[in-house]
Amino acid sequence: MSAPAERLVLASKSAGRRAMLEGAGVPFSVEVADVDEAAVKAAHDPADAAGLAEELARVKALAVSRRDPEAWVLGADQTLAFEGGLVSKAGSAAEARARLWSMRGRTHHLHSGAALARNGQVVWSGFDTAAMRVRDFSGAFLDAYLAAEGDALLACVGSYRLEGMGAQLFETVDGDYFTVLGMPLWPVLAELRRAGVLTT
Repeated sequence: MSAPAERLVLASKSAGRRAMLEGAGVPFSVEVADVDEAAVKAAHDPADAAGLAEELARVKALAVSRRDPEAWVLGADQTLAFEGGLVSKAGSAAEARARLWSMRGRTHHLHSGAALARNGQVVWSGFDTAAMRVRDFSGAFLDAYLAAEGDALLACVGSYRLEGMGAQLFETVDGDYFTVLGMPLWPVLAELRRAGVLTT
């Protein structure tokens, strides 16, 4: 069986997204997209967190596709909506602590968007959503959690990694595991098969 001839580039510096593709046996290279995320967010309706995740994925895919038009380029991004507002990555351990404490006993939503581009055009994009119910944890647990996870929390929009100790923060998760990790993997794999990057 011959390998697919099409080439995939991941337009993301996320270690989690790289691990997802590697774990699924997807051949790819990485080229980080240089985009002004703040400008994209400022131009987008703040009430549409899901649409923003998809738009950021599209912008990233396009940025790399314009530099490498012959490749299939996969962009991905994630947003977090909590009590009607968008939540960004915490800038410090103190900010992460305050945010997690405010989420106790409440539900927030993670929206993961993805887009596939070629020849400077988006050929597919979509998003998926997971509802995350945080348990009513104690201050002692939160202190231990912050100490164990350290600066890794500042790289995650929700200040947690579900694939690590962050799993202990939750009462329930309603949604796909890969969506929580930052990319709607099942539809992405379907599109990669359609594009010829993966064997059907």
